[in-house]
Amino acid sequence: MTVDTLPAAPDSAAPNRAAARGARLIRTSEFTLAVLSVAGFAAMTAATHGNMLSAGTVAAFFRFLAVPIVIGLAQMVVLAIGQMNLSVGVLTGYCAMVAAWLMVSAGWPAPFAVVAAILLGGLVGAVNGLLVVFTRINAFIVTLATMTIIDGLRYRVHGPGTYQNYSPILQRLARASVLGLPVVFLVALLAAAVVWFFFARTVAGRHLLASGGSPFSARLSGVSNNRSIVLAHILSGLLAGLAAVIVVALSGSVNASVGDGLLLPSFAAPIIGGVALAGGVVSVVGTCLAAFLVRLVDVARAQFGINPQWVDLIVGAVVLGAVLIGAVRQKLATRRTS
Repeated sequence: MTVDTLPAAPDSAAPNRAAARGARLIRTSEFTLAVLSVAGFAAMTAATHGNMLSAGTVAAFFRFLAVPIVIGLAQMVVLAIGQMNLSVGVLTGYCAMVAAWLMVSAGWPAPFAVVAAILLGGLVGAVNGLLVVFTRINAFIVTLATMTIIDGLRYRVHGPGTYQNYSPILQRLARASVLGLPVVFLVALLAAAVVWFFFARTVAGRHLLASGGSPFSARLSGVSNNRSIVLAHILSGLLAGLAAVIVVALSGSVNASVGDGLLLPSFAAPIIGGVALAGGVVSVVGTCLAAFLVRLVDVARAQFGINPQWVDLIVGAVVLGAVLIGAVRQKLATRRTS
């Protein structure tokens, strides 16, 4: 006896799932930032009568976008555990000065000076993390103190002098391009990819996010919150050291004022990018797109002669608005859950 089989009905749920995924994507902060980035770049192109699209301008734009991306990631990894690193900017400047001093005064080859600068950043980050763990003092206070100490070291140890005429190879590398994209920008994207992989695919990254989202639940699950704190600050320091290397490569000279203006951009990129101040949420793509927007605002300032203080006011207001929106969203989510 044979049994007739009916033809399989089409899977009508598949289009619905695709539509739902598309709707969720549109509601993400990353999508909004991507739209704003494209619109802002198009507006700048129109305002400059197409000058933004010239090869030299595009190369310069992405070349100097590398530092905001890396410095934003350096702040983001600490925000992931619900803490802050106020020493990011001056640490970047200090590592840059040390790298330049090693090449100019100590005669170190550029590769050794680069590695030393990155390791110095990681060492200072480890000190920050250990101080937070062993003293139980808020990271805001600890990094404020280390920021002041490092700032004093920059002027006390190295003085107001300027280091220049270091490693022509390093400076040529900073001006080099691959397929029209500056090498330093590709280095920043590589760093972003590594940070994304760390949070998305490694156990240590998931533990770090768990410690930031709910330290008590993480501890009950066997996650060491102390280890997560130290690791987050070490990663932040290593990224600050990498940003310092990019600064040295891009600059023809380095002095004690390097890094003074990096604190606000370090917070602006991750916070505008959707990273939660309370911890537990990161967005590498959002941080990179927000850094793009901050860089675009900086280009507009230079193009139209806007007072830098107005730019800081605008960026600060946007950061404050992002914080307030995040707080409102968190309260609404808590109400829906309860």
